[in-house]
Amino acid sequence: MVMDSTDRFDKSPLLDGGSSSQENSTEYTGDGSVCTSGHPASRKHTGNWKASSLTIVCSFCCYLAYSSIGKNLVSYLTKVLDETNLDAARHVATWQGTSYLAPLVGAFVADSYLGKYRTALISCTIFIMGMMMLLLSAALPLISAGPHAWTLWADPISSRYIIFLVGLYMVGLGYGAQSPCVTSFGADQFDDTNEMEKTRKSSFFNWHYFSINAGSLIAGTVIVWVQEHEGWLWGFTISTLFVTLGISVFFLGSIVYRFQKPGGSPLARIWQVVVAASRNFDKVLPCDSSALYEFSGQGSAIEGSRKLEHTSGLEFFDKAAILTLPDCESPGQLNKWKICTVTQVEELKILIRMFPIWSAMVLFAAVQEQMFSTFVEQGMTMEKHVGSFEIPTASFQSIDTLTVIMLVPIYERVLVPVIRKFTGRANGISSPQRIGIGLCFSMLSMVLAALVESNRLQIAQSEGLVHSKVTVPMSILWQGPQYFLLGVAEVFSNIGLTEFFYDESPDAMRSLGMAFSLLNISAGNYLSSFILSLVPVFTARGGSPGWIPDNLNEGHLDRFYLMMAGLSLLNIFVFVFYARRYNCKKAS
Repeated sequence: MVMDSTDRFDKSPLLDGGSSSQENSTEYTGDGSVCTSGHPASRKHTGNWKASSLTIVCSFCCYLAYSSIGKNLVSYLTKVLDETNLDAARHVATWQGTSYLAPLVGAFVADSYLGKYRTALISCTIFIMGMMMLLLSAALPLISAGPHAWTLWADPISSRYIIFLVGLYMVGLGYGAQSPCVTSFGADQFDDTNEMEKTRKSSFFNWHYFSINAGSLIAGTVIVWVQEHEGWLWGFTISTLFVTLGISVFFLGSIVYRFQKPGGSPLARIWQVVVAASRNFDKVLPCDSSALYEFSGQGSAIEGSRKLEHTSGLEFFDKAAILTLPDCESPGQLNKWKICTVTQVEELKILIRMFPIWSAMVLFAAVQEQMFSTFVEQGMTMEKHVGSFEIPTASFQSIDTLTVIMLVPIYERVLVPVIRKFTGRANGISSPQRIGIGLCFSMLSMVLAALVESNRLQIAQSEGLVHSKVTVPMSILWQGPQYFLLGVAEVFSNIGLTEFFYDESPDAMRSLGMAFSLLNISAGNYLSSFILSLVPVFTARGGSPGWIPDNLNEGHLDRFYLMMAGLSLLNIFVFVFYARRYNCKKAS
């Protein structure tokens, strides 16, 4: 019998729980989850909505704080730290990319060693420390001025910039690392072996996304208004308090949580398959796949994972599960670097098959990132007054958020039941179909943004404002439809992608699955940053200011949006090509 990979790890009460016949009874969960004391989790007293709702509150508070920074970061960088439009857009894209790269770190630690709960607590602590740094950065001008100024700061401007950047990236690291852990931990509160709880888990993702967008709405309206009118010190203070509230609620709910044991290092299992398959590259696969090696017990050899059925395709990796005569004679001494189970092989094959779907979503994330950079810069050049009220540019992003908040209940309560009558699917449409619809809406958003910018440039020319860095007499309300379409795209693609990666990921890699669903956002932000870096190289020549100069009245931001729309159309064809050929996992 293959040694369980988790034998190497610490067996604390939170993570350890012996197998029991009670786990299969109706009183206890059937997915191997345990309570905080390490005993089988009670179906009645743990998990379900009473537990997952606490993770939703934590996500709401954390995203509110994170979003309050991201939505108005361009304004802070340009107005407070005096960066150029291009540098600010590049910094925003890089920071957000880093924020969505951090989930890989958090997910790996959670799935391999500490579990999702502990990893989330540590990450949230880093988040709070980062917010404290931002608070110090905002307070530095008060500390370094006046008769009682601190002499510690030899160069207050440079010190403020360094403290801000350190705090900013600590916020990105802390938020990013906790995100996949809290989300997948919330989904773990529903037992896959119970049909009723399994249905609730599907709804969890919709309402989780609904809650973080509610936090985004408050951040984009109330918090951004406070930042612009009462000062950044007050804005950062409110955000810090929300993070503290979120982690407190998450911690206080420990007694009602269900915990899944970490399944050991996913990277080790992946490399074991690669090495074992390479060792057996000259061996012939058996005609009957049942002759391949699999753990003989009821469950999988991987802690916290069900067995996966063998699938066709990627046959090279199947060679890692070829049984030889010496293996059959000494089954208790099998070397995992020489032979792997079918389930372990299928884990790697699942990841390989998901990669094309993931890669097709990178450009979608790059389009979404424009909402936080070029959309804001475009809005800063437009008339922001509606009567006597001035709309903060970043607050206009609340249209996207309101769209999500309105459409999520409509989607779950109206669209899904209607579509279900025609498709016969419990969720109405499949996750890949949902993602594809969102891709189409994101492309339309870029087309609309180009039309708005083209009209704005025409007004600037007719008013003689081309060479003046001033606002153009065109209402910012014209930006509304492009934000609306991005909101519709989110409801379809973002939630669809989250469902897809949670459902299709191997059981012992679900935190990593959630991290990969966020990693495409990181890659998209880096792609956006890369594209923005290339724009002046190819467009600012021969005295031309380029497409995105400091004075947008002299540029052609509309051409940039049209280019993104064209790339989005090409991306839709790529996505459809791979989605139609994707084989879903088969868990026994």
